[in-house]
Amino acid sequence: MEKLLLVIKREYWTRVRKPTFILATILTPLGIGLFFVVMGFIMTYEGEEKRHVAIIDSSNILGEDVSITSGSGLSFEKTSEALDKLKQDERFDAVLELPPLGDLSSSDYEVNYYSDEGILGVGVLESIKGGLERNVYRYKAEQYGFEKAQLESLDTDVSLERKTLDDSAPEVSTNASYTAMVIGGVMGFFMYFAVFLYGMMVLRSVSEEKTNRIVEIMVSSVKPFQLMMGKIIGVGLVGLTQVLIWAIMIPIILVITQLIFGMDPQAMQEASANMPGSGDTKEAEQTLMIFIQEIKAQNWLLILPLFVVYFLGGYIMYSSLFAAVGSAVGDDTGESQSLTLPISLPVLIAFYMMFAVIRSPESWLASFASIFPLFSPIVMPARLAFSPPWWEIVLSLVVLILSVIFFVWLSGRIYRIGILMYGKKASFKEIGKWIFRKD
Repeated sequence: MEKLLLVIKREYWTRVRKPTFILATILTPLGIGLFFVVMGFIMTYEGEEKRHVAIIDSSNILGEDVSITSGSGLSFEKTSEALDKLKQDERFDAVLELPPLGDLSSSDYEVNYYSDEGILGVGVLESIKGGLERNVYRYKAEQYGFEKAQLESLDTDVSLERKTLDDSAPEVSTNASYTAMVIGGVMGFFMYFAVFLYGMMVLRSVSEEKTNRIVEIMVSSVKPFQLMMGKIIGVGLVGLTQVLIWAIMIPIILVITQLIFGMDPQAMQEASANMPGSGDTKEAEQTLMIFIQEIKAQNWLLILPLFVVYFLGGYIMYSSLFAAVGSAVGDDTGESQSLTLPISLPVLIAFYMMFAVIRSPESWLASFASIFPLFSPIVMPARLAFSPPWWEIVLSLVVLILSVIFFVWLSGRIYRIGILMYGKKASFKEIGKWIFRKD
């Protein structure tokens, strides 16, 4: 046990002291902060100067209150002057001409705009188009005799509320399904990222020490299995350290970014609401509030511990396999690609399977992927927010723990021989012989 702790300590400290680790740990949160600064600038940018647009509306389609688009750096003014005169008027940068709307039943309406400077970009054009469509809709309704109150009553929000067949069972909001999809996607993606990143880190560490022949000195005082487990646990602690630092730094950097650069979340929300294709701001605020409430309503006392268990199980299982591959490759590290394919393939399949599972969390595919040990570390965390049956969680954990024990034993059998063999690449057949070879 003492030797295992020494390997873990060596593996941990040699990595956290590396400049690459320090730079990646510090620059990643700073990069996220820079990303939000750039996004805030883009979403609130309206141009260096205001552009004045004249509107010719002979049929008074827009009414007295000219409401087309906002937040686009454009200001509009209705005028009764002739088009030829407006083209020469230096007060205006562009002219928008609305022709009379003769046939109310027609679904086509062509509006012309005149500009020599090309000031109207695609985003602004789409925003103007949407504003004109709303005004034309209102104008047609008024011509047909509809009142404003009648028009507003046509807008109906349909919501689905889930009711249980068992009256004694607690009710669950339908919005929880959408929230669970987001939570599941984030958790599943993190598991995929962690397994690949830190698993490959173990592989590179093993193959580098074998190539440099440092391992020959180490195995003289430490058993190969202890050396392998020390690397796996040490690299895992490095990953947890990095994630913990990010969890502390990212919120602090976001707050500092908001204070220094004066980023107003409400202004950004209003700006995003005015972008083409965006919905009503009030509706967006209600959706956000519902989403926050559903996140708080999740059973985090169950989700977080299970997430940690699946993370540790998936990491140890796949890292042990990566360590076995690292010990089996020769001096050419490129040889590991063919050996890592059987390990990487289940991870990729589980990642893409995760998207199908969060769309249908109660399907047979979701149940199978949540129990199968090579898929469950990625799929089950993505499914926890959907409250899967307790028996599936228990069965999945039992199978995962037994699989971790088996794959660690299997990797240890390969590692003990492969780490001291040089000169050639091991084939799958030869690796199979190592597993059953007696000490």
